Amino acid sequence: MADKGKNPTSETKTDSESSPAEAYVVKDPEAFARNIARMLEELGKAATAWVEPREKGEVADTMSEPVTDMVKTFSKVGEYWLSDPKRAIEAQTSLLTGYFDMWSQSVKRISGEDTTPPPKPRGKRFSDPDWDDNPFFEFLKNAYFITSDWANKLVADSEGLDEHTRHKAAFYMSQITSALSPANFIATNPELYKEMVASNGENLVRGMHMLAEDIAAGKGELKLRQSDSSKFTVGENIAVSPGKVIAQDDVCQIIQYDPKTESVLKRPLLIVPPWINKFYILDLNPKKSFIKWAVEQGQTVFVISWVNPDKRHANKDWESYSREGISFALDTIEQATGEREVSAIGYCVGGTLLAATLALHAQEKDTRIAAATFFTTQTDFTYAGDLKVFVDESQIASIESSMEKNGYLDGSKMATAFNMLRASDLIWPYVVNNYLKGKDPMPFDLLYWNSDATRMPAANHSFYLRNCYLENNLSEGRMKLAGKTLDLADIKIPVYNLAAKEDHIAPARSAYIGGKLMGGAVTYVMAGSGHIAGVVNPPEAGKYQFWSDGPKNAEFDDWVAGAKETPGSWWPHWLEWIRSNSSEEVPARQPGGGKLTPIEDAPGSYVRAQV
Repeated sequence: MADKGKNPTSETKTDSESSPAEAYVVKDPEAFARNIARMLEELGKAATAWVEPREKGEVADTMSEPVTDMVKTFSKVGEYWLSDPKRAIEAQTSLLTGYFDMWSQSVKRISGEDTTPPPKPRGKRFSDPDWDDNPFFEFLKNAYFITSDWANKLVADSEGLDEHTRHKAAFYMSQITSALSPANFIATNPELYKEMVASNGENLVRGMHMLAEDIAAGKGELKLRQSDSSKFTVGENIAVSPGKVIAQDDVCQIIQYDPKTESVLKRPLLIVPPWINKFYILDLNPKKSFIKWAVEQGQTVFVISWVNPDKRHANKDWESYSREGISFALDTIEQATGEREVSAIGYCVGGTLLAATLALHAQEKDTRIAAATFFTTQTDFTYAGDLKVFVDESQIASIESSMEKNGYLDGSKMATAFNMLRASDLIWPYVVNNYLKGKDPMPFDLLYWNSDATRMPAANHSFYLRNCYLENNLSEGRMKLAGKTLDLADIKIPVYNLAAKEDHIAPARSAYIGGKLMGGAVTYVMAGSGHIAGVVNPPEAGKYQFWSDGPKNAEFDDWVAGAKETPGSWWPHWLEWIRSNSSEEVPARQPGGGKLTPIEDAPGSYVRAQV
């Protein structure tokens, strides 16, 4: 085999003397043929890793269900356009006109005429100069943009569709256009083609080997690696804030963090993270850690670390997570500190659970949570974003059926759903980098956390999907918890409601509307960026901005228009709000307070459990 990276033409030509066409010519056909054979061998291993679990009955394919739903959805779009011949002709003419204009531009360019093609959004995947300089690849790129724009416009202009069908059609079309991008294929991507030629196909051997490894790691499903996981170990270089697990039950561990100041706020802080992912998004590393920062600001910080459930937890529902999670944490804090009143933070679905618990506590006269903060939390799901695509009666019934066997939803299912929300950023670049370029992904703590998936107990997940996404029961005053019908207006305590401007999971409009349903004083703040970066934004980074102090009782757009924009992190603004509600200080507290014996060091064992 030729030496890796060796250029057989280097003795006669320098790189600057080589013609552009030579970059597309295989230099060592023999080595190339051997590597193609090796690639096919690795591809066979990948196929075996995919097939074997299915032959053994360990994996049941469910691809037919979303494909069927997609076909049904697109059939409704097609029905609109094909039901009127004039309308169908107009749609066809629009596409052909785009192709004709592209062809005309190409002819003019080849003939030497000066042309200025309209700019197209390309992104990093279209950064290779040959997307513009090589007529073949330029044609593919332009044809792709014209076709995808036309297809998306067909969906947007379809009339007579209900809102959910239109939403699904737009989402499915986005998935298809992302998947069919010429940047995703060897033969249609100049960068990939040149890399294959330069390495005589060695990149494809490495890529198919990684594909086989990832399917085996997913036990028959593709576990797409987005980060070099070998570079991270929870508790060693990620989730390293010092503290102790001071209590645990079937659904969670309670962590108390070591103080960093001589005195602390009298009122402790409880963080309720989502159980869909692990809590250490708030403790990625010392520079990004909200937990570390809060401790350094004189807070006594407690965090719920949810269990990674298995069959034993199948019947753990929302009441279980409320009682054995939040209420258990409040009991633990009171034992450890002697304090009855706490401030609480709920993040994403952890915030939704916190809101439901607060409404329940209001009816039960439980006043231990004296102030609440919501990070990118939805309590009204009318504008719940693209995740609503996955939620209708038939899809929930299918999910419930799949959970019956093991008693939980596999974490990979939710991870895939979240990745699909931004497929062009979170799926296809890694498919190209890993399996076509044959390169390991870069180590990135955020993406490591993103891939560290958790399961969902069947009862809990079914309750969440039906009561929140499908029926919107919490905001409509119909959700029942512990035999009580919940009303968000019963929440009279001060609330800090943080949204993120570009959030695709809990849209800022949705968070704003939900906050207006609460009965107390609600301080709404909108951070720059998205669901994660908008929250995990330490002041030292000097990134993004936040909006606050918009007009009271305004509609969302009017609030945004009238809000004050402040550069940088919202964290200091939140701390000022916390202190405005309770500023009394006491001597710093050690984990357990001498009353509870620590079980183990933070971050504990629950967070280390893998799916």
